[in-house]
Amino acid sequence: MKQTIPTYDLNGISHHRFHVKRMDKRTQNAEDILLDKGIHRDSHYIFTCMESGHVKMMVDFKTVESKDSTLFCVLPGQVHQGLLMKDVCGWFVAVKAELVPDTVRSFFDESLGEIQPLAIDKTLIQEVNTTASLLHASYTDDMLSSKKGFLVVQSLLNAFLGMFVLIYSRKNLFPASSENRALQLSRTFRSLVRKDFKTTKSPSEYAEILNITRGYLTEAVREATGKPAQHWIHQEILIEAKRLLVFTSLSVKEIAYELGYSDHTYFSRLFSKLEDQSPSEFRNLYQNKH
Repeated sequence: MKQTIPTYDLNGISHHRFHVKRMDKRTQNAEDILLDKGIHRDSHYIFTCMESGHVKMMVDFKTVESKDSTLFCVLPGQVHQGLLMKDVCGWFVAVKAELVPDTVRSFFDESLGEIQPLAIDKTLIQEVNTTASLLHASYTDDMLSSKKGFLVVQSLLNAFLGMFVLIYSRKNLFPASSENRALQLSRTFRSLVRKDFKTTKSPSEYAEILNITRGYLTEAVREATGKPAQHWIHQEILIEAKRLLVFTSLSVKEIAYELGYSDHTYFSRLFSKLEDQSPSEFRNLYQNKH
């Protein structure tokens, strides 16, 4: 087992900060998108629109399955592995975070902590496919080399990503919330936590960064999410700890240091409190199941 989890970016397949690929039976044997990398994570978003076929993936310890007309996405940092890709037709779009509109990023980062493949009817799939086809047709060096051409391509990309948000929203999978101050603050806080959880671990520190009191931060985050600020800090620590326990050979002590804890016994106590089992017990239990 490796000492680290490989992280891939788009530089190896595209210098345009995003990549659009048609998946069909003719091309998948030549370049299996899901199956060729093993266990890894990506620094970019992956949006997939599947018309037909059968896909199984492991995403952060859970097996997810998609058949026929399905949308799904994988977020940056999620550890995943392709397990099965059979007779797949559809579209694969990988996008660096800086090209994803803030509204799309906030929706998926906050709504899809766990990947949720969404089965939809063929009419909606066709609408998404039409947009993807236009995007693919414009995905040329000539278009992307000029400022005006890039703006056209980016508009098509935004339309494609916006359709994902629109379709997921219409399915009412996530509670609606107004764009109030608490929600805005919660989004900013959670974005900071995802970036800095290894070095910044208390609500007070985040409140200071945001120039507000700890009490106001905790109240706003609880109003927007139903959970206190400390919960979301612990969740980022916990999921990354689990990834390292399962997918690397690092010792518990090494993992504690990797997550920013100089006292590995404190980390072990925290993990045990949050998960009702020690880090070693979690690792052994998962490995025994697989």
